[in-house]
Amino acid sequence: MSRRGVYAISVVAEMVAMPAQNLRVYERHGLLEPERTDGGTRRYSQADVERLHRIRDLLAEGLNLAGVARVIALEEEVARLRRRLADRG
Repeated sequence: MSRRGVYAISVVAEMVAMPAQNLRVYERHGLLEPERTDGGTRRYSQADVERLHRIRDLLAEGLNLAGVARVIALEEEVARLRRRLADRG
């Protein structure tokens, strides 16, 4: 999954069926961090798109933004620990 920012906010908003304003809110809450051009324009990667799908799913399950942030942090920690175990194996 590519982490290179290539998509504009309007394109990503359409891809994930969310208003662009929601993406800005999620960024302010630290849920994602798109790349920025020299001029400050947000550029989203495929990894950002996948994360936005995950955020949408967690919100649909009834979590608030703080809960979403915690779940994502825990999922990242589990993935990191699994990679560490695999490297030892």
